[in-house]
Amino acid sequence: MKPTLAPGITFEWTYVVPERSTVPNLYHDTAFCLDMPDVLATGYMVGMMELACVHGIMPYVDWPREQSLGVHVSFSHLAPTPPGMTLTIRGEVTEVDGRRVKFRVEAWDGIDKITEGVHERMIIAPERFNAKVEQKKAKLAA
Repeated sequence: MKPTLAPGITFEWTYVVPERSTVPNLYHDTAFCLDMPDVLATGYMVGMMELACVHGIMPYVDWPREQSLGVHVSFSHLAPTPPGMTLTIRGEVTEVDGRRVKFRVEAWDGIDKITEGVHERMIIAPERFNAKVEQKKAKLAA
């Protein structure tokens, strides 16, 4: 992690909402979801906010030897967004505490503000993290 990763860094990222991100498509294996509105699912929206933050700090980490994982999300879903609309996601690093990075993030769909909230990520060394995952898998198999 570069010492220039600091509060005040801002970023913007755009993403076109795909068909697969709507409630009926994302949860196609859950019968009652098939009747739900064909709009951006909240879970997918949260993922987009996370990816925007990853993209925003990419210049400040030694990718791929350093990566980040989400450890906290808190977003309000304010307006529906049908597929095909372009999200503009804007964020700011608000705190860096060791390997923990906190963000304030908002997104618009070209008509409405669709979300706002906070997110936290932890900078990781993938080889150490993956080793822990493998240990967990081994315990599961035992």
